[in-house]
Amino acid sequence: MPHGPHRHADIASQAGLSVATVDRVLHGRTGVSARAVRAVEQAVLDLDRQATQVRLGARSLVVDLVMQAPARFSSAVREALEAELPGLRPATVRARFHLRERGSVADLVATLDRIGTSGRVSDGVLLKAPDDPEIAAAVDRLAARGIPTVTLVTDVRDCARLAYLGPDNSAAGATAAYLVSQWLGDRPGCVLVTLSRTAFFGERERLEGFRAELARRAPGREVVVLADADGLDEGMTGLVRDLVTRRRDIAAVYSAGGGNRGIVAELAAAGVHPRPHIGHDLDADNLALLRAGSLHSVLHHDLRADLGRAGRQLLRAHRLLPGAPTSTAAAVQVVTPHNIPARLR
Repeated sequence: MPHGPHRHADIASQAGLSVATVDRVLHGRTGVSARAVRAVEQAVLDLDRQATQVRLGARSLVVDLVMQAPARFSSAVREALEAELPGLRPATVRARFHLRERGSVADLVATLDRIGTSGRVSDGVLLKAPDDPEIAAAVDRLAARGIPTVTLVTDVRDCARLAYLGPDNSAAGATAAYLVSQWLGDRPGCVLVTLSRTAFFGERERLEGFRAELARRAPGREVVVLADADGLDEGMTGLVRDLVTRRRDIAAVYSAGGGNRGIVAELAAAGVHPRPHIGHDLDADNLALLRAGSLHSVLHHDLRADLGRAGRQLLRAHRLLPGAPTSTAAAVQVVTPHNIPARLR
């Protein structure tokens, strides 16, 4: 298997495998699993993408990105992190990726516990995961081994995580409620709010912020919540299809958790046309829906800025930058088809 200029030790570190296993894969020997082959192939691709940055810097760190999120969003986060790696000075930082669209808490705990047990030990974890006591305990175990964790987009409470980086989710929910109330005025109908998973603390914060502000601005406006389809189009399609058999008075949608292609398609098929439909995050799907007019606005936060700040907190934890690690909740930007950030056009 071609592996370019990369050393077996670097591939092993990136893949989370032993050097001996990597050697067997690269030379096409027997006795290796298909999973190991895929891990080595992905590691070589990761190292190729990060090669321009790896040659620089005095100290080398390895950071693990662990996410449970739809592929459209985790891909955007991955691209943002790789774009920020060259700026994380004075160290050279390389990233490894553990991305899944769905799975159990036990699966995520197993991933966190595996980090650093084979190949090179991790120097830090960037984590998007449910707010669950077992996840919190796994973060504590990482901290006890000297591996700091920064939570992204959604927090994990009551644990030794280093910092939280991402949007101010409560303010984002309140912003969505403000927009909905201004858009709807006195028009009748309920507001549909969709969450990917109620286990995500950030999405619960969005819902709470939305409910509180909408109750203040539009007392009596009903909120209907659909949740726990992992923010995936196919899951949201089924939930919305069931809802519209019972409710035809959906006046607005606040999608706090994704799956907007499925939501839009199912509502249109049922002849229900809410206005506004507000989404979160300028991933590829939401950009296309915004340009097409199916989404009327998107609450956006700069992923690259978030990932850059998250990386700097890890550098501070290793005393490579001055100051103590700090949490930063970013304000969201209301994006319409007319003010899409230039970087995303």
